[in-house]
Amino acid sequence: MEPNPLSIIFVKSDSKGDRLLFRYPYAADTKTESSLQNRRKNPYSLTVTEDLLQTPPPQTSNIYKGHLTGFSDEVLSTLFAVKPELCESKFELKVNDVRFVGHPTLLQSGSGGNRNTGNSGPINKENPSIILINIVFALRATASHSIVKCYYDLSKRLGVSLRHEEKRCGYLSKETKKMVTAHDEVAARPEQDVNDDQETPFDIILQRSPLACDLKSVYDALITTGLIHFRINNWIEVSFCLPHKVHQFHKKDFILEPESIYKCLQSIEPYHGLLLLVDATEFLDGLGPDTSPALIRLIKMYSPLKSLHTLAADADLTLTMVFQLTAHLLYWAKAIVIFPLCENNVYVIAPDAPTSIHHPLVDKFSEQFPGLSLLQVMSEFSLPTSISQKLTPVNHPEQQSQLVQMVVWMLQHRLLLQLHTYVYFMPTPNGPSIPRAQPRPIHGQVHNSLRDGSYQSTPEEQRCMSVGAIVPRAPSESDLSSNISDDALISPSPIRTKLNNGMVIPLSSSVVSVDEATFVHNVEQGKPSLVSEALLNGLSSEERAALLKIPAASNPDDLNLVARLIMRGFFRGNHHIEEIMYKENLRRSQLFQLLDKFREVLVTCETEDPIATFATVIHNCSSAIPRPRQDLGPYPNGIAAN
Repeated sequence: MEPNPLSIIFVKSDSKGDRLLFRYPYAADTKTESSLQNRRKNPYSLTVTEDLLQTPPPQTSNIYKGHLTGFSDEVLSTLFAVKPELCESKFELKVNDVRFVGHPTLLQSGSGGNRNTGNSGPINKENPSIILINIVFALRATASHSIVKCYYDLSKRLGVSLRHEEKRCGYLSKETKKMVTAHDEVAARPEQDVNDDQETPFDIILQRSPLACDLKSVYDALITTGLIHFRINNWIEVSFCLPHKVHQFHKKDFILEPESIYKCLQSIEPYHGLLLLVDATEFLDGLGPDTSPALIRLIKMYSPLKSLHTLAADADLTLTMVFQLTAHLLYWAKAIVIFPLCENNVYVIAPDAPTSIHHPLVDKFSEQFPGLSLLQVMSEFSLPTSISQKLTPVNHPEQQSQLVQMVVWMLQHRLLLQLHTYVYFMPTPNGPSIPRAQPRPIHGQVHNSLRDGSYQSTPEEQRCMSVGAIVPRAPSESDLSSNISDDALISPSPIRTKLNNGMVIPLSSSVVSVDEATFVHNVEQGKPSLVSEALLNGLSSEERAALLKIPAASNPDDLNLVARLIMRGFFRGNHHIEEIMYKENLRRSQLFQLLDKFREVLVTCETEDPIATFATVIHNCSSAIPRPRQDLGPYPNGIAAN
């Protein structure tokens, strides 16, 4: 499945008839047809005008070296100049192995002549009043539905923009007149001059018409980057992103469907972080004057060490707005989702990371970090390694800062994967029994109340490293193994019950099939045994026996905690440690102590987070929401919309 277009074609139709004004590319098609006509295997052979015995096979392919071929200008203009009844709707036509996609647009030419806009006055008298334009993209017939939809959206944007400029100042009428004049000049040349001169009317049009240059730049951008950003007539801004192409920067054959991006966006949680793939300063300089102020504030407060929850507080934005801006950045391949950098993060080299000494990334890394070898740094992460293992007290702060910058650089180029710890409850050799609890909520539906909140101030958090420098932190008595994001992972639960003894029980995310009122009453009355019995009632007899025979089960607090996490589904391999910390208001030390005490029945494994590992979202993202968010703004393809 190839997302690149074969050609872009501009057709107009009015009372004078239909005409193909511009197509690009055009040289390959002309040379191919002429060479096929003039080429003969034997120069001494006779030309047979009609062969009654053998009929030449019909042409079944109209693609030659990635370009459209086999269609004359007259045939294309006849196909694309549709009736007025078919205008302002999707145009799709399949011929052999080519699929044409466009959006026919009706407009009134010369309407800009009623305004005092320079030389546009006489246009209304010379040109017809109603014309039809159709900007058509030629694609491969095997293009997916999402690719066809994206190209249709681009054709519609271009048509609407040209209609606006025609109404404002008669821009389209002037440009079509230049194109028609170029075609007439070439047609009026003598036949001998035409054969000697290889210049086509499209060459002349590119020299005279800014609109033709814009269409050429659209085609070139779709072939190279998949990002389009220009102004028609230096007035109307057109921005477009082809996600199938723009997300190929790290893997050429990788095709990412927009539906997969939408599913990933529904699974982002406040504890996730943001990693820009471009320089923040250059990104801000490239934004237009009508860019959303919220996006500017977010980029100015951006740091790979911050979670989305912290970014919302620092930028004085709601979580809902931060999620919307994150969605735009991900769609445009300007950022990826990560877990905020901290000393306990474990990284390993990506399975598809390039290891050739002649790879372009090797030289790029040497330019960014002089004196260092990319392959040598990558070899240090051949086995899962945490940042804390690379840090020593004797290291200079500059060396520690450089290590963080190298990790960020390798994450941006998809050379590293972060591994998270997942926990499985295995009370028997056959695993746990079928849970009797309610099903796990879908990602994105757990913290809706948090996403709607507004944070006006940021609590001071302890951090043990930053991009500029890394400051050692003295370990606390309560958490000797917690990382810098532990405080950020502790989320304020929207619904809590405060007991008489000061203990806080979060109730909003509980899926335990026991009476919550009885559970809280037993804790208030100081009856931990009743609490344990209430939680253990949801387990099978084998699971209860496996838990109770562990020595740590004699501690009611440990037994209550492990039973609660089991009943809420956190120990079924679907939630990593950081997610449990955030949703259950726990510290890393508490969880690892619990895992150590109940290691007979709790099994851990390390793997990547499918949400943060954006490249695996097609196979691993489990949300079943097929459409994008409806609150991402009026233009899904524009991150600069207010």
